[in-house]
Amino acid sequence: MNWTPEELQAIVDEHALVLFMKGTPNDAQCGFSNRAAQVMQQFGEPFAAVNILTDPRAIPSVCAWSDFPTMPQIFVHGELIGGSDIALEMLEDGSLQEMFDAGRQ
Repeated sequence: MNWTPEELQAIVDEHALVLFMKGTPNDAQCGFSNRAAQVMQQFGEPFAAVNILTDPRAIPSVCAWSDFPTMPQIFVHGELIGGSDIALEMLEDGSLQEMFDAGRQ
């Protein structure tokens, strides 16, 4: 992957839920990515996980494209919701489900 804005946009357009993370859901390489993967797994809908550690250009490319300075990053129907803390709050208060359901219509 070249990590161009077009390629990144294609990923979030192709999948309803996308998690850009350090590592993989089964082998997260940082605590925040691990928490984000757990939130997505608890949510129970299929999601695409993109390991941004596969290329040193990935983190700066994704952060510049999304205009969000940290990893992980979670997208719901193409919209950035933020990182693991925001995703956990949204899961707990039900707004993640509302946003997901609204995007399906």
